[in-house]
Amino acid sequence: MNKDDLNPGEYNPYYGTYIKKTSGLSLDSLKSSGEKTISFLKSIPSDKLEFRYAEGKWTIKEIIQHLMDAERIFTYRALRIARKDQTPLPGFEQDDYVLPSQANTRSIEDLINEFTAIKAATVSLFDSFSDEMLKALGKASNSPVSVRAIGFIIMGHEIHHCEVIKERYLN
Repeated sequence: MNKDDLNPGEYNPYYGTYIKKTSGLSLDSLKSSGEKTISFLKSIPSDKLEFRYAEGKWTIKEIIQHLMDAERIFTYRALRIARKDQTPLPGFEQDDYVLPSQANTRSIEDLINEFTAIKAATVSLFDSFSDEMLKALGKASNSPVSVRAIGFIIMGHEIHHCEVIKERYLN
């Protein structure tokens, strides 16, 4: 499935920037996206992991934790929508999750191991979805969203944050 298969009514336009960063949605693409991210995270110099490029910005460890938190929330939404739960799902304030996460107290190995486990769970979940389930539409953050759009959002969100790390933290 290609991002061009998505209809504009399947996601909030805010997520369009993430979706544009992707190509096809498949188990292979979800898996390879995660593998690329893991390889990239392992390559980051340890002295950069708690660096902030400006006051109030997240550290790389906090970004990794944010990726995990967001992926868990997105996959939870995908599961509920795929199961035809029509309950509107609330948004979440990403900044409110950072400080309580205590990401900077964790080792990079621990963060990467958790990220790897979450990615495997995401791939497994999306593998369980039929074509009908992928096209299912629900409501999250006061906007319609399809299960398949959530798959693209997960990949694009990950790509976006890896680009931010490269541009703002490692240059």
